[in-house]
Amino acid sequence: MSARASFLSVLLAIALLSATPMAPPAMAQDMSVASSDGVYLRGLDKVSGETTDLAVVVGDSVSFGRMEISLVACRYPVDDPSSEAYAFLEITSEVNGERLFYGWMIATSPALNALDHARYDVWVIGCQ
Repeated sequence: MSARASFLSVLLAIALLSATPMAPPAMAQDMSVASSDGVYLRGLDKVSGETTDLAVVVGDSVSFGRMEISLVACRYPVDDPSSEAYAFLEITSEVNGERLFYGWMIATSPALNALDHARYDVWVIGCQ
């Protein structure tokens, strides 16, 4: 499979995962992954320019700005834990309860499936 075809299949998979409001699916069977108890995130307030590091445990939530970030799952490759992290997040507005993001974020490709917010940015640093 060409690099372009692989990239397009990853984009399609992420789009489908983001659009489907359900529990995170199992990772591909041929890829050895392990689950983690938590994730390290970094948040950016685009107005003040301040960054904040956040630690979230699976099933728990933290507040960042006017958002609440909940972690559903965090997974990483067994053979190289420091190389990648995949976090399934739900981000909602604390103001009106609107869902701002629901899906997988990938540490090495934060723009691939990113939070679309005028003031805040959030990205995955790694699994705990």
